[in-house]
Amino acid sequence: MTDRLFTETLLAAVGEDLLRTRLSEEFIRVDLGAETVAPLLTFDALSELLSTHQLEPPRLRLHRAGAPVPLDNYTEVGEASGVQRRLVRPEALYAQLRQGASLVLDGIDRIHPPIRAAADDLMRLVHERVQVNLYLIWGDSHGFNTHWDDHDTFIVQVAGTKHWQVHGQGTRPYPMKEDIDHSHQPPEGTVWEGTVRAGEVLHVPRGWWHTVTGTGDVSMHLTFGFTRATGVDWARWLVDRLYEVEFARRDLPRFATPEERRKHQHELLRHLMDLAEQHGLDEFLTDRDSRFPRRQSFSLPWAVDGATPQPDTVVEFTPILPSALRDEGQKVALTVAGRRYTFAKAAQPLLEVLVDARVLTVAELAERAGAEVETAAALARVLVQHHLVLLRSTS
Repeated sequence: MTDRLFTETLLAAVGEDLLRTRLSEEFIRVDLGAETVAPLLTFDALSELLSTHQLEPPRLRLHRAGAPVPLDNYTEVGEASGVQRRLVRPEALYAQLRQGASLVLDGIDRIHPPIRAAADDLMRLVHERVQVNLYLIWGDSHGFNTHWDDHDTFIVQVAGTKHWQVHGQGTRPYPMKEDIDHSHQPPEGTVWEGTVRAGEVLHVPRGWWHTVTGTGDVSMHLTFGFTRATGVDWARWLVDRLYEVEFARRDLPRFATPEERRKHQHELLRHLMDLAEQHGLDEFLTDRDSRFPRRQSFSLPWAVDGATPQPDTVVEFTPILPSALRDEGQKVALTVAGRRYTFAKAAQPLLEVLVDARVLTVAELAERAGAEVETAAALARVLVQHHLVLLRSTS
């Protein structure tokens, strides 16, 4: 099952110290087995995705030898619903792939459920947003030159083989996408070099330089990318709270004496330090989790017609991260994607089961919470209208 690929399978293979000490700090290589990762994506499934989704550059694109392949070499200008688009020509795409081009498809997790399930599982592990990109190549060419990424990655080799050289941190450790210096260079030497085969998973931290080339075989891998919170993010979050401070909203004393400006600066620093003491890292991370977005998903006709779910109707909790319930006396509150929802106290046992189990039938929800099936169905009917659950018929 791909929905436990990271929180169970990978964690068991790597060890519990993955999150505490190794994530974002060390290169990791582990073999989960080709049969474990095979359900993520097959060539038949990929062909179906390319056939049924109107994918076009820049989301779908080709690279060869470190440069993008000109669009005219594999697409043509067409029109769909009155909008001009770039349509991929199958025979031209095949020719480019035979010539050693690398196909890149961004955000494949948004269109393929098995990969989406694995991405959601990784989000629950690292508490950060995840995007999954596909890379496909034949031959011994390469799509990209030696480079580093501005986010952490887990590389899952789904089919074939690929040759990797991992060089390590460059001359600027922990570089960022929004940074003041992008001129840093790769280090000398190599941390690890070898051939990655189907079933193997690599963790390449942010800023680690690497070189990837084909082996003469086919290679299909998925890159699960995520950007972790940094001290810069906490500082920005604190600065936003300065709007609550009257002194911080005052104009700067541009035309005052140097001594008056110095005093003003010291007073601003005092307020900022007070905020840093009052709103620490734990509060910042909790607030960040409470604003974690849900996936774009739909539950028709339930959310519109208000029909009552049946005992065998499947209920799926939509928030990706576990949501903390807050007891507020006669009510219980739930914060999802930055929005607060309140329910009657009687709903708390049902909500606790739903948050923990995530996916179960109405009957199972009622049984585990010690409630009537009708009560569980009524709650599900309310939740689906607020995009807190998805409902699916089993028949």
